Amino acid sequence: MTPPVALVDLDRLGFDSGAHLLVRRGLRGVPIGGRLRVRGDDPVLGVHLRGWCRAEGHGFSVDPDGGYDVVRGDAEQLRWAGAERAGDPSPQGIVRRPPAHWGLAARGALVEAGGPSPGFDIADRDVVWADLAPRLYAHAAAAQWDPATAVDWTIPEPLPAEIEAAVVQVMTYLVENEQAALVIPARLLARVHPHFREVMQLLAVQAADEARHMEVFTRRALLTGGQMGTSSAGGRESLNSLLNEADFSLASFLLSVLGEGSFLSLLGFIDEHAPDPVTRQVTRLARVDEARHVAFGVAHLEHEGQLDPTLRGRLRAAVERRHDVLVDTAGLNADVFDSLVVLAAGEWTPTAIARGYRAVQQLHGTMDDGRRQRLHRLGFPDDEAAELSALHTRNFM
Repeated sequence: MTPPVALVDLDRLGFDSGAHLLVRRGLRGVPIGGRLRVRGDDPVLGVHLRGWCRAEGHGFSVDPDGGYDVVRGDAEQLRWAGAERAGDPSPQGIVRRPPAHWGLAARGALVEAGGPSPGFDIADRDVVWADLAPRLYAHAAAAQWDPATAVDWTIPEPLPAEIEAAVVQVMTYLVENEQAALVIPARLLARVHPHFREVMQLLAVQAADEARHMEVFTRRALLTGGQMGTSSAGGRESLNSLLNEADFSLASFLLSVLGEGSFLSLLGFIDEHAPDPVTRQVTRLARVDEARHVAFGVAHLEHEGQLDPTLRGRLRAAVERRHDVLVDTAGLNADVFDSLVVLAAGEWTPTAIARGYRAVQQLHGTMDDGRRQRLHRLGFPDDEAAELSALHTRNFM
């Protein structure tokens, strides 16, 4: 007995208006070699259907009783014969080393064989991943703020000129460092395999965070109509040494764990001694963002350190290498140091200046304590953590 022929009636729908969708849908219920009868009132249906069948690898014939018969071919089946799933959409479906040919395919998608193999060279879960990444990204996305509305840009009373100059100098220094902190994740982002999309998203938000910080620090510096402060050669040389680190883990370590970790203490210091509400607001907003950057840096290095026993040796070598490169530089811009003293002093009396100087010295100690604690979390014993912290650049970042 001849099996019944499946039927699709296109009515007046033509191939120039989407008829192929109904034909393709009808073929899904037909086995390879089976027939689908297609009917319709479009005057050029036969011409278009014949061409479509040829392009799709199906047989075509005219039905003597009216309409056309499409014999399902195996071209589509063969097309997807070598396809593979790009892991699973959830973070639990991440594979350790996604192949290059998965490229820009969404994680969990069915990837057709062939196609390009983009050169994403950071393509190892153990190097780039942290289980905390999805939660950090969700927090980052929810915590975005608008510089125009998150800050009240009015200063109730003008500051004394020399106090204002100190704020401007510190803000200038912060902008300089935030520019380096934007460039580094932006460079790394372009190299991360899209399979690790939560890390890409987190790095993208990190770059956006730094862009906002640059904006608010610049805006505060220029708020009273003055000019930006000074930029020292030694400070820029210190930041340039960060830009030269190509290894993902080492760059994250030097920037986020040591540099931005130290900056958390610096921003806390500025918040404590801010002479006006605008300075306090922009500092607090930036500090929340920076804490997230540090958390990811520590988390992903903890993850990698559990899998790679050589990591701590490479981290130590990176600190020592950077120290050797910067050993002959001046370190922190003297104008920045003096401005921090002035902010902590609040006035120009010997007693106040002495108090401000002690506060900056205590800041150095607080930064050192924080670096040692983070190094200890990464598995360094106390004595080695103290030694490496002492080698960190005098420019803070």
